[in-house]
Amino acid sequence: MAESSETPVETTPEAPEQTTSAAPAAAAQAPPQQPVQQQQRLEVDEQVVQSCYANFCRVNGTPEELIIDFGLNSQPFGASDKPLKVSQRLVVNYYTAKRLLAALQMAVQRHEAAFGVLETNVQKRVLPNAMRQG
Repeated sequence: MAESSETPVETTPEAPEQTTSAAPAAAAQAPPQQPVQQQQRLEVDEQVVQSCYANFCRVNGTPEELIIDFGLNSQPFGASDKPLKVSQRLVVNYYTAKRLLAALQMAVQRHEAAFGVLETNVQKRVLPNAMRQG
């Protein structure tokens, strides 16, 4: 078993407010406490994990959950005569999706701080001279 050093996506439930019966007047006058979220270190068993690579994803949803399909597009720059095969599907509720969104955003921000901004538009990344010399 290995302990993950990655940002955990799951958080523990909010801690209940604690008041003492010794000072009810002081508790009534004090501003309400904000719920405290505590993060736990989760022990992760990676013995049977399977890794896959994807350069394509599609997101669909229902009122209760998001469905995220992952696949490999072997023809990213042109039309393919074969349908794109989806190899993995992740189904999550919207709470987990929001935590995943935050974790991914944090990871991308750290990467961009270290290595520069990621340009997602392929046309802006391609050097015009490299295309002509090829």
